[in-house]
Formats: sequence, structure tokens, C-alpha cells
Amino acid sequence: MLYYWLYPLHERFHSLNVFKYITFRSTYAIITALLLSFLLGPATIRWLQRMNFGERIRADVPEHHRPKAGTPTMGGILILISFLVPALLWADVAHPAVLAAVTATILFGAIGIADDTTKMRDGHGMKSRMKLILQILACVPVFLLVAGEEGLADTLTKVYIPFLKNVQVDLGWGYWIFAAIVVVGASNAVNLTDGLDGLAIGPIIIAFTAYTFFSYVAGHAHFSGYLQIPFIKGMGEITVVCGAVVGASLGFLWYNSYPAQMFMGNTGSVSLGALLGVVAIVTKHEIILLLVGGIFVVEALSVIIQVASFKLTRKRVFLMAPIHHHFEKLGWPETKVTIRFWIVSILLALLSLSTLKLR
Repeated sequence: MLYYWLYPLHERFHSLNVFKYITFRSTYAIITALLLSFLLGPATIRWLQRMNFGERIRADVPEHHRPKAGTPTMGGILILISFLVPALLWADVAHPAVLAAVTATILFGAIGIADDTTKMRDGHGMKSRMKLILQILACVPVFLLVAGEEGLADTLTKVYIPFLKNVQVDLGWGYWIFAAIVVVGASNAVNLTDGLDGLAIGPIIIAFTAYTFFSYVAGHAHFSGYLQIPFIKGMGEITVVCGAVVGASLGFLWYNSYPAQMFMGNTGSVSLGALLGVVAIVTKHEIILLLVGGIFVVEALSVIIQVASFKLTRKRVFLMAPIHHHFEKLGWPETKVTIRFWIVSILLALLSLSTLKLR
């Protein structure tokens, strides 16, 4: 909104010309989100405590998790507020891709809130089938906004293959099924990763930092041409969105680092995962999400493999799934699991960025 309010005045006040620059607005989106997190964090924790929104600990998790019972959860509300305010302030809110990202965050955040509040009430949360149906339905308005993005007119249903120059697959209408799998899959994968203090939010920060670069070069005619990736006019606005996520996530990490003062709950993990999927779609870097979000992919696969193995053979592949609990069972301290997962996530992000040049 500030872009519309202040940039038109740049001829009269030359200093306001900075509002046309993506880098300027992205930087201040990060700063605004971070400051909001610091400002609202303590009040959010107190409010969650008053509402008795405390974490319930599963009976089968490692013993050292027991003291975490009652730690405020649904802290994803802090992430949502700290993200949405700077995103709306600093990004071009009329841009369909920005509206799609904001809409996805709100709708999937609402699903996460419903899931968390149900869990507070009955200890189980929303039924998996109902949750999946709601997630698919939430994709519909998001995809309608994506389809209205003029910059994607020539590339909308095409999937670009990393490392291969000019290799693309046009899925036609089938693309929307693929897109739903990307968004819903990312949403649930991040949700499964959120099991240790700071474990999920670290790779989220890293992944969105990588997509900050992807979105910036995709929206820059010179850079996209040089790197031989599809140029998407106006996609630089997603850089501002990614910046707001990074700032909000860094602020949340201040309270979520070990020992956590609050957890994001499904409110945060479900919405952040969906937003990551939407960003991958609008920047036309869907496949690379498997690498950028490799930690989330492995966490989700570990659960799928564990369930499939037990149903077919009555044997478990891992000591416990998701896989971060497997390493805990092996004797790794919680903080060591978290930091090592962050290191792997950084490595994967760097590899993903190398695909910009290796074509």
C-alpha cells in the first residue's frame, strides 16, 4: 500500500523514488516483520497462556519432550500477523501473485487455527480427510488469482526442469492438479517437520531466502535472460513477500529457539508450507522446491515409508517417524538434530541456487 500512497509523489519529493525499487521494499519488509515480531511476541505468549493454548505431548515421543507440555502453541498467529502487515504495506497489493500468496496464507492459516483449536478441545485435532479436503478447496481461489497473472500468460501451465536448458513440459489443465499437489504437499510436509524447537522455522527461513533470489531474477528481464530462466513481468513483487516471511520467521525464531517459549502449531506450519508452495508455482520453480525444501521432503517421506512398511510387513524402517525423532532415538540431543538439519537445509538451498547457472 505504501507503494501506491508514496511512490506517486516521487516527482514532488524525489526521495520517494526509492519505493519503486524491489530491493528497498524487500529490505524494509524484513525489518518491519522483524520489529513486529519483537513487539507482539511477549503479548502473544501471554495471550496464549491465558487462553490455555498449551502443547499436548504425544505418549510415544522421547522422554525429554515431557517438560514441554503446556508450552504455548498456535504461535503461528504471531507469524501470520508479522508477515501479512509488512507484505500488504511494502508489496504491490494489486499484483495477482501477491494476492494469491496473501490469500493462501490466510486460508491455510484458518485451516491451521481450526486444527489447533480442535486439538485443544479433544486432543486429536481435525480429521486427516477433512483437513485434506479443506486444503484442496483453499487452493481454488488461490489458483484463480494465479491464473489472472498476466506475466504468467505464456508459461502458466509449463513446468521447467532444473539443470536442463529450454526443457519444459506443458501439462495443460493437468497443471492445476500438479499445482495442488505442490501446495498441499508443501503444507503438510512443513507441518510434519515442526516437531522440535526451531526445527521447522530454520529451513523455512532458508527456503524463502532462496526463493527471494529466484523471484528477483525471474522478475528482472536482464538477469532472467542471462540465466536462461523464464522472465515473468512483475514477479519481483514476490521478492517483497519472501522478505516479509523471512523477517516474520526470524522474529518467531527468537521465541521458538531452544528452549522454546512458544510453538507455531498447525497455524504456522500449515500456512507457511502452503505459502512456500504458492511462491514456487508463481515463480515457475516448482520442481526445484524438492531441493530447496529437501528437509521437508525427507520428513514427509519418512512418515510415508514408515506407515507403508508397517502396514505391509508389520516392521518399522525408522526407530520413530518423522525422521527427526529417529535421530533423537539414536541419542542425538534435540539441539544437535535441529542445527544439523539447518546445515543440510543451507547446503540444499545453495545447490538449488546453483541451478540458476548450471543450465
